[in-house]
Amino acid sequence: MPTLRKPIPDDIQSVFAEYPELLRHLLYHRGVADAGSATEFLNPDYDKHTHDPFLMKGMEEAVERVLSAIRNKEKIVIFSDYDADGVPGGVLLHDFFKKVGHKNFSNYVPHRHDEGFGLNSEAIERFTREGATLMITVDCGIADVAEVAHAKKLGIETIITDHHEPGPEGTPKAFAVLDPKQKGCAYPFKELCGAGVAFKLVQGLMRRATILNPTPFTLPPIGWEKWLLDLVGIATLSDMVPLVGENRVFARYGLLVLRKSPRPGLQKMFRKSGMNQRQLNEEDISFSLTPKLNAASRLGSADVAFRLLSTDDEVEAGDAVDELLHLNNERKGMVGSLVREIKKIVAERYQNPSVIVIGNPLWRPALLGLAANTLAGEHACPVFLWGRDGDGAIKGSCRSDGRVNLMELMQAASGAFVEYGGHAFSGGFTVESEKIHTLEETLRAAREKVEVTDSPGSMGVADWRLSPDEVTRDFYMQISQLAPFGHSNPKPVFLFENLSVKSARRFGKENNHLEIHLPRSNESTIKAIQFFTTAEPPQEGSIISMLASLEQSSFGGRTELRLRIVEIV
Repeated sequence: MPTLRKPIPDDIQSVFAEYPELLRHLLYHRGVADAGSATEFLNPDYDKHTHDPFLMKGMEEAVERVLSAIRNKEKIVIFSDYDADGVPGGVLLHDFFKKVGHKNFSNYVPHRHDEGFGLNSEAIERFTREGATLMITVDCGIADVAEVAHAKKLGIETIITDHHEPGPEGTPKAFAVLDPKQKGCAYPFKELCGAGVAFKLVQGLMRRATILNPTPFTLPPIGWEKWLLDLVGIATLSDMVPLVGENRVFARYGLLVLRKSPRPGLQKMFRKSGMNQRQLNEEDISFSLTPKLNAASRLGSADVAFRLLSTDDEVEAGDAVDELLHLNNERKGMVGSLVREIKKIVAERYQNPSVIVIGNPLWRPALLGLAANTLAGEHACPVFLWGRDGDGAIKGSCRSDGRVNLMELMQAASGAFVEYGGHAFSGGFTVESEKIHTLEETLRAAREKVEVTDSPGSMGVADWRLSPDEVTRDFYMQISQLAPFGHSNPKPVFLFENLSVKSARRFGKENNHLEIHLPRSNESTIKAIQFFTTAEPPQEGSIISMLASLEQSSFGGRTELRLRIVEIV
């Protein structure tokens, strides 16, 4: 049976006396232990709880260099990663330069399959031919020592905006490096996503531009950059960064801006996907929009995702939406088949694994992160999946369930990799052919050296015991004060015991979702659902217990309070 989290200490009860008992309990088990932290967590404020961008190492140099490029009408290239962090970050800088009237810039998003992650020499040489003198990276660059040096040799200065860990060769010798994780950076919050770091650059530019107002700079209104928070919100919710601190502010305010966003691509995507824009929540982004944006690079070119977010043209926006929906449907079929194949292998090969490592040269690396994410949640351990890319290299993706820091794990097993990168919950790697067969053994040994944390959201652990009668709008609004939910701030999980099943059925195009109706004392019922499950529906009248979270669905314009099943026990 699942375990319940321990009651909070009496001294903490008194500190949180102004809050209801459940809220006190949930705050404490999210690491909030004093009244000031509780206020900041429950009421994130953009002006109070975001940090001065000039606390970030390299910001002064980066801002002055960009303003100089604008003054001198230099050609600027924005080189962003191809995922749902890098693409919004690239659009963010696109919108800034467009707003201030600097026309001599371009965006470049590499092809995932043909060019891979990060900077590459061929692209840099192309930028030289096009007359570029400044390159700004988004969500990449911190590990590209040789490529940055190559760009400098060709006359291109580089400003890196990234959030990944620096590589073993150290920080590139760029004109300026913006990355909270680089050595010597005093920035107070280290866990920004890539677009978040790019946004800090825009904040810095806006502050200095207010003072300098260089010609031909067209100064936007004070606070205009807040309209870019829709992009920062998408990236923050998409990139598996912890939703605490400044990320919590960006996610909360990002959702507020998304609900009003005038971007025609987003408006059309929300409508065609059955989402109510005015009631968007974090799950609408991470489970519906994010996969569609990422489908562009997984199965084609990320350019279509860039166009969706950046265009002002209604026709182009509609075309981008249709193409992304088509690619996403294709992606779902391919990933579904891949996950079934991998799950079969896992069932045959593993029992209570500490780490899972599976690969096949025929698998497409671009699709493996999605499968790894599914397995990490189901098996509560790090998952490493590998395939072979277009150049014949063995590459893969890894995901953590949140209890093991992947960067620490890969660092402990660094001899197994040609290269690796990412952050605590999500990463990528390259392995030499002769070492792939010993990768699992190496990672298992490394796993013993890495700290394992019992984080909120751990498998088999419930936050609170609840009954169907207690699932009300008022109760839901109480726990919603903790939203937006995500990594390091998961949805509260409740234990429902000894429930009599009123009815149960499977549904969906592939009949792979489960719906159970549970009775309340007033003769009504509450719905509990579980997506993508092979579990058989329980018999009517049978007695079950379950772990579930609460959610309010607005799909198709119909608002419904229901349970999301985590596990039937």
